[in-house]
Amino acid sequence: MQVVAEGLDAVRLLFLRAVLADAGIAAVLLDANTAALGLGVVPARLAVAEADAARARRILADADG
Repeated sequence: MQVVAEGLDAVRLLFLRAVLADAGIAAVLLDANTAALGLGVVPARLAVAEADAARARRILADADG
């Protein structure tokens, strides 16, 4: 697994996960519960399989841009 996005905004990461799902890329949201505490210490991370990482980054750059 490779992390392709991270941040404290869970809504944004859930949106990005949906964008990847629409493209046929499975993504896992890591540390979402810790990030949800709102302490700003541990960001949530969005990870995909290594084989999908480059494609996922391109898709996310278009979606987030």
